[in-house]
Amino acid sequence: MKRGIKNWPEDERPREKLLKKGEHHLTDAELLAIILRSGSKEKSALDLAREILQKFKTFRNMSHTDISCWKEFKGLGKAKLCQIKSAIEIGRRFQEQEIKEKKIKISSSKDVANLLMGRMRDLKKEIFKVLLLDGKNRLIDIAEIEEGSITEAHPIIREIISKTLQNFSAGIICVHNHPSGDPSPSPEDKDFTDQLKDASEIMQIKLLDHIIIGDNRYFSFADEMMM
Repeated sequence: MKRGIKNWPEDERPREKLLKKGEHHLTDAELLAIILRSGSKEKSALDLAREILQKFKTFRNMSHTDISCWKEFKGLGKAKLCQIKSAIEIGRRFQEQEIKEKKIKISSSKDVANLLMGRMRDLKKEIFKVLLLDGKNRLIDIAEIEEGSITEAHPIIREIISKTLQNFSAGIICVHNHPSGDPSPSPEDKDFTDQLKDASEIMQIKLLDHIIIGDNRYFSFADEMMM
């Protein structure tokens, strides 16, 4: 039976190491072990963290896995799994909030892809976001649209227009993901873009682009001269 972390020399314990040297000095396994807090009778939290990383390789891979993929790890119950998923989501939201606060200028579709690719490429369901921009194409906010879908265009268009007006945005860029990983636009994507363009023109809102995020690939309607 392996010794628990509490019996290790103090300098080798992840929490003590973090407090003494800072979080930047910890390995991925040590950081994960702190989130797990404890292991099982047979293994320490660090041993369990190493097993998890050996299977998934990266935190990104952990973020988009189904719960069934975790059942093989002894000592990893629902509570620990929730802790891991929550920590990863906090990291994502921190990054997104930091982007909003910088009020960066959007100059191209690549700028948008760089901002949102990491957040959206691994999602297992389709979500829709709108970049709200001022008159100089600086980012005011990133809004997530909750109503409707591409195949039910009218509710989602109403919400986009409403959020745009509420934030006094001069222009918008719409972004959604394809869980399949293929960003090629469907006929529904094309119809939706046309309808949103018509609605934006009526409300005197500049629709600058509609971007579809895939797996490390994206499609821009503006770049392809389709709007």
